[in-house]
Amino acid sequence: MPAGLPAREAAVAVLAAVLDEGRSLDGAAAKEFSGRGLEGRDRALARLIAATVLRRLGELEAILNGFLEKPLPKRQGKLWPILLSGVAQLLFLETPPHAAVGLAVDQARRDRHAARYDKLVNALLRRASREGAEALKALDGVTLNTPQWLMARWMANYGAEDARAIAAASLSEAPLDISVKGEPGAWAEKLGGEVLPTETVRLAAGGRIEDLAGFADGAWWVQDAAAALPARLLGDVRGKAVVDLCAAPGGKTAQLAAAGANVTALDLSAQRLERLKSNLARLQLEAETVAADAATWSPGRVSDAVLLDAPCTATGTIRRHPDILRLKRPDDVGALAETQARLLDHAAGLVAPGGTLLYCTCSLEPEEGVQQIERFLARDRRFARSPVTAGEAGVAAEWLTSDGDLRTLPSHLPRARTELSGLDGFFAARLVRRD
Repeated sequence: MPAGLPAREAAVAVLAAVLDEGRSLDGAAAKEFSGRGLEGRDRALARLIAATVLRRLGELEAILNGFLEKPLPKRQGKLWPILLSGVAQLLFLETPPHAAVGLAVDQARRDRHAARYDKLVNALLRRASREGAEALKALDGVTLNTPQWLMARWMANYGAEDARAIAAASLSEAPLDISVKGEPGAWAEKLGGEVLPTETVRLAAGGRIEDLAGFADGAWWVQDAAAALPARLLGDVRGKAVVDLCAAPGGKTAQLAAAGANVTALDLSAQRLERLKSNLARLQLEAETVAADAATWSPGRVSDAVLLDAPCTATGTIRRHPDILRLKRPDDVGALAETQARLLDHAAGLVAPGGTLLYCTCSLEPEEGVQQIERFLARDRRFARSPVTAGEAGVAAEWLTSDGDLRTLPSHLPRARTELSGLDGFFAARLVRRD
């Protein structure tokens, strides 16, 4: 098998699983990579190719359709993802044309339905290598790559200018953010990164995370700067009983445990909880773990603080999970908002009088954020907002709503280096039980 072909075949298989079967990028990648026994370098390349196609699907399809003289037949095997992968390598990943074209032709010949189109693959990709970059300049990537229903939502909720900025930022690959157990400045210097105002250490993406200094020693864990904020908004948690609902993979649990809290981490998925335990073991941190439904769990006690990172559409994390652009549907917002309301109502009963309830989601949709909180406060008069203030935990004023809720956008946190800019879209509301 030619060098580079295993990674590209894995990328195409992952794309087919996401686009044709509706599977998540992470789930499809985990299955394909383990089944093929790929080395780390090939895994990274395969994921990069698949993620780039999912991020830039609108532009890639426009380029290919513009070059096709007639529609492709229905019985084509993996021809379309092979072509998408090839053009993505040529136009966005700077792959040498001889490699991108030659390996795509090899892929087509190895697929029994696509084999008869090997000459078409060769011709289309050679044309893309010659004319694709110029054709790309004439396209509006923000509009083409963002689903119409999602762009319409963002325009209605944030205005045309911010909606476009959100969409543009969402199409960029996210940098590598890490939370450290201590001395962020020293770790930033050691790893060649920078310390953000939130104390997150930020590095440029690329390479194997496991190979970085401090990973094996449990000095830090991967966590987006925005995702690290909710736990910090609980303040000093030393010696306090804190429940982390929907906790896996455990970034917030690790933060709370490292800060000295007595943490109970709960998740519905026993498999995801095992990943959380593994992460805690590497970090040499401790927490009680419980596999249970957060909507019904009854521990027979109340806690000083409860953090609920509720299941959501995750539209704020497209930079890291571009499959969201292809898998989410308009109806998902309302369905998930109902689930969040049930979880929020139950979580309220786990908070001791005078305690704190921290609700958060990585969604940009108001129904899953501010509107969810407004409805909850109207239902449960025991709780009131404890507004977040600018400067607290490194929070910028522009990240706050008029009511003091946290509302970050992918277009926030610009840096001098573009590849180090942005953060996940996150919503968080801090509530206090008054009785």
